[in-house]
Amino acid sequence: MVDLSLRRSALRWWLAVVGVWAASRLVTTAIMLSFAARQADNAWTSANPGYLDFARLWDAHWYYIIAAVGYPDQIPRDENGLAGENAWAFMPVYPALIRLGMALTGDFSALGFAAVAVTISVIASLVATMLFFALAKRWLSSGTALLATALFCFAPLSPIMQVGYAEALHLALLFGALILVLDRRWVALPFVVTVMALTRPSGLAFAFMLALVWGWRWMRRHDDDFAPVERLRLGLAAVIAGFAGLAWPGIVALRTGDLFGYIDTELAWRRPYIGDVELLPFTPWFQGAHWWGGQQWWPGPALPGLPWSMGEVLGPVILVSLLIVAALSFLLPAMRRMPIELRFWIIAYSLYLLAVFFPQSSTFRLLVPLAPVLGAVALGIASVGAGRLSGRWSERTSLAVRVALAVLALALGIVGQFAWIHIGWWVDGYDFTPP
Repeated sequence: MVDLSLRRSALRWWLAVVGVWAASRLVTTAIMLSFAARQADNAWTSANPGYLDFARLWDAHWYYIIAAVGYPDQIPRDENGLAGENAWAFMPVYPALIRLGMALTGDFSALGFAAVAVTISVIASLVATMLFFALAKRWLSSGTALLATALFCFAPLSPIMQVGYAEALHLALLFGALILVLDRRWVALPFVVTVMALTRPSGLAFAFMLALVWGWRWMRRHDDDFAPVERLRLGLAAVIAGFAGLAWPGIVALRTGDLFGYIDTELAWRRPYIGDVELLPFTPWFQGAHWWGGQQWWPGPALPGLPWSMGEVLGPVILVSLLIVAALSFLLPAMRRMPIELRFWIIAYSLYLLAVFFPQSSTFRLLVPLAPVLGAVALGIASVGAGRLSGRWSERTSLAVRVALAVLALALGIVGQFAWIHIGWWVDGYDFTPP
């Protein structure tokens, strides 16, 4: 009887998760359709497209090209030898699944692509949602984990999980990999990480995270047994993750005969902003701070006679300030209660972004793999009434504040969806803000 009661309780929670996911997808679909109804002619669709056409804008078209005809034999370069934007920037797992689906349907048109791509993304978003709840349950109560899952499903960037992008599939693989890390299942982990690393760039960050976990376990080996066989398995998992992270640049080099083809291809996307530059780790964000601040936001002089604009001064200051705030957030009680492995992932992936990516409108999408932070947000909301400042509140008052904060957080997520679709996805004339 006890087992049956536990199973029924677990089933109710899982049904609640599916319900949250379904409700969030309906809300996002309604928002997407409202923008599609006002979409003008653009490079990808005619005016007022249906949902499937509206879901294949921007980089989705690159996935369509790859699924339909594959990758080019060479890296396209101009007369100066500079690589142009091309399909090699996009990793193969997602378009391979789309090609398989298109072969099964027999429809290789753009609309046929969109139908398959969106179907894969929506299914993957359900899997990602269920795995996110399972991941949150590893360290949160069921109710708090459900709130975290709702924040994930209604988040400003959640529309990306039902368009022709690889993010939903990547998130499902990432959350599965993080669960394996928390459960210390080191043998199965490399298989998941390898597929994940060939879906979206993340293998090197995951390898760094595993190296941090190995070091942490070694330091605490007297309090938490770290047997030699586990050391070997975890170490091998980290090495394999590292090779998985380097696999795609290597494949591009082998297929095209161009050793730096992948890196040069990625640099092509930032050339319209800052021109032709070499990739020096940890410089892109400061380059971006100078460019956005100095040329876009505050181009006027900081002080008469100084060679720098106001933006060239304020840009780096704002960047460093944001980094300091992000670092200090790890001191918050909710973050300190997060499993150390998840905190290592947040650190590793954040450093990876800082090392190689140039900040622009797509940066918000690149932050999506930091979704485990939402567990700490949910815990912070659920903890209202238990702290020093609110400890004297009545239970009724504390509950009301918790509900109000949860509703506010979800409402901000929905408002954020409107903002992100308007700024990033919806095409408004000459659009300078790709998603």
